This record gives sequence, structure tokens and C-alpha cells, in this order.
Amino acid sequence: MDIQHRHIEVFRAVMAAGSVTGAAALLHTSQPTLSRDLARLEQLLGYALFDRDRGRLKATARARVLFDEVERSFQGLARVIERAQALGRDEDAELSVLSLPALSHALLPGALAALLAGHPGARVAITPAEPPLLDAWMGEQRFDLGLAEQATPRPGLRVEPVLQADEVALLPAGHALAAKARLALKDFAGQDFVSLAADDPYRLEIDARFDAAGIARRLRVQTHSAVAVCELVRAGLGLAIVNPLTAAACAGAGLAVRPLAVSIPYRVSALIPLHRPAQPLVDALLGALRRAQIEPSSASRWPARA
Repeated sequence: MDIQHRHIEVFRAVMAAGSVTGAAALLHTSQPTLSRDLARLEQLLGYALFDRDRGRLKATARARVLFDEVERSFQGLARVIERAQALGRDEDAELSVLSLPALSHALLPGALAALLAGHPGARVAITPAEPPLLDAWMGEQRFDLGLAEQATPRPGLRVEPVLQADEVALLPAGHALAAKARLALKDFAGQDFVSLAADDPYRLEIDARFDAAGIARRLRVQTHSAVAVCELVRAGLGLAIVNPLTAAACAGAGLAVRPLAVSIPYRVSALIPLHRPAQPLVDALLGALRRAQIEPSSASRWPARA
């Protein structure tokens, strides 16, 4: 059979208009041309779609069934066209982000608010994960963007710097040292200390700084979560040193945040898969992440280091 889209379009127009004359006006063509196309469709099908009575057309039962199917097809085509146009405007796009839990809590919300304000039709799916799972999933190209600390180049991934700032000190709000504008390492001597887990790279760096300075702390509690560190300090269980993003997110009643006299850099990197179809919103989110500000009440006193 040699039925063309034009034949179906003519049939649909005749059904919608109720006459050949009306269908010709809908399709901006001549009545004789349209009549020939309709007759050709009936010839190819092998049965009549319309009964002719004194120059008027009356749809047969077969025509009504066929018209229902044609309408479903045209509605599906309209949805395809609408979706294709929306993708060109970055609407109805979904961005999948894999992130350290601390960054999902402290960095992503503000950046996503800025992103979605400019792309109101976009959707974002956030999956928190810790290494080595985070590294494995990004290596498998499962996500459009990954957020990690101290990331190193890996096969199949591009590493982009996002943010660098200094680690900060946390104290219970009523602690005597909270009166100081900046804390030196020696201020921690003999103090109860809430620490990150023993295998955390920032824990290792912090411990190395105190060991090199010959300063002893009382290490009472340790945890993998920087958010948990903040709450443990708020509960009065000791002092701590954490990343500035989590400190900013947790700042509030009962918790004092102070800069350190020594720089312990904190870095956030983006992991971008090289073998996954490019998602246009990745660059927009990267820009929003880089513009994100650390804004606790004491932010103006925190020295940022580039």
C-alpha cells in the first residue's frame, strides 16, 4: 500500500470540516485536488470512507473508527513536538546530581534556588553518597554532575574546581573562647574536641597541624558527619574544626563560629562524566555553585582564600 501522510491529513480535514469544501479551506488547497487525494485513499484502502448523497459526504462506520485512531496519532505527534520544543528551551529537563551529604545540605540548596529561578521548568534529582560509592557511580557515568571534596582526576571524569575557603572553628555559644574574634591552634590546648572520623582526609590534616605544633587536645567524640559535629558542639561536648559550608548551614542559637588564625583550606570540586550525553543545565548549575556565598551571621569575618 502506498498510503501517504498527505492522504491521512486530507481524511482528517474532511472529517473535521464535514465537507470537501471546508476541508480544502482548512488545508489551503483546491477542492478538486482534495477530492482526488480522498478518492486515492479510498482506492488504496479498498473500501469507501464516505457515502455520497447529492454531493454531500457522510462518514461510514469504518471512517469513524479510523478517525479515532488518526486523532490519537496526531495528539501523540503534538506531544512529541511540544516536548522537542521544550528541550530546546531547557524546559522539562532533569539534571541528576550525585553529592556528598554535607554538600547536599550546605551548598546545593542556595545554588539550586538560583538555577531553578532561571529555569522554572527544569527538575533536579539529588542523590547523596560517600566515597567510595560516589567515585564508583561517577566512574560508571550514572549522573550528570558529582560534587566532592579534594577530588583527583579519574578515568572518564573531568574535575572542575567549584569553591575554596578555610576551615573554621566551632564552639558552644557560652564557651570562654567564644569571646575571641579568631582562634589559634594553641587555644585548643587541653580542650575537649569533637572530631571527624579517623579516616576523614580533613581529620588527618587537622591532626597533623596539631601534632606539628605539639598541641594536645582531649578527643572525646568522633563522627563521619560534619553536621553531627556541629550538633555535638552545640550540645557542649567540646570544640571542633569543620568546613565553612556546614558551619554556615548549622549556625544559630547555641553555636559560635570563628575563623582560625591558620589556614586549613577546604575545597569543593565538580566531577563531570566524559562519556555521558551532555546536559545543558550542568554549566548553569556550576555557575550557581561558584557564586554561592557562605552566609552565617559571622560570614563577613571569615577570610576567603582563592
